[in-house]
Amino acid sequence: MAPEILENPSNTREEIMGATLATLLEHGYADLTIDKIGDEFAKSQSLIYHHYDGKDDLVLETLEFMLEAFRTKSIEGPVEEPRDALEEVVDQLFERSIDDDERQSMAALFELRAQATHDEAYRSHFNRSDDVFEDLIVDIVEAGIDRGVFQPCNPEGVAATLITMINGTIMRRSTSEDDEWVGDVREEIESYLEACVYAE
Repeated sequence: MAPEILENPSNTREEIMGATLATLLEHGYADLTIDKIGDEFAKSQSLIYHHYDGKDDLVLETLEFMLEAFRTKSIEGPVEEPRDALEEVVDQLFERSIDDDERQSMAALFELRAQATHDEAYRSHFNRSDDVFEDLIVDIVEAGIDRGVFQPCNPEGVAATLITMINGTIMRRSTSEDDEWVGDVREEIESYLEACVYAE
């Protein structure tokens, strides 16, 4: 089954991307093949070959589709409550416990990011992905400064710090079953935000 963002595809390409994402989460990148995607895809496998040259084309288009959907949703309106918005980011990404599906998603994301070490197309995607998430945090921090609820600080520096912590958390959680450290990291992040970002 495709994750929520691709549960209701509007065309064949989105159906293929949904099948790709579902197969990736089930089998991982290393074992991902067009044949396995075809098993998940409800229509003829020949349609996959008609639209795509190989699995990396499929994966990259799926990643770009999801990133654009997130970016579009994140710019729907102004940041009304900056502190609540920033705490929501921290809550979502530093949960103390995650289920098997969430760990599986993190593992798949880590596998794909690892491709960026030697593949320019993946590197380009993850550069854009980091930029989108950093821009979201920058907007939140700038809104907080403007409203006087955040200290005068460097929004880009805050965003880069949090994104680096997030990426490290994804890597560690996807390669370890021990989550006891997450609470400690979460507390340190909160201490950092209290000391360097939130106004008294």
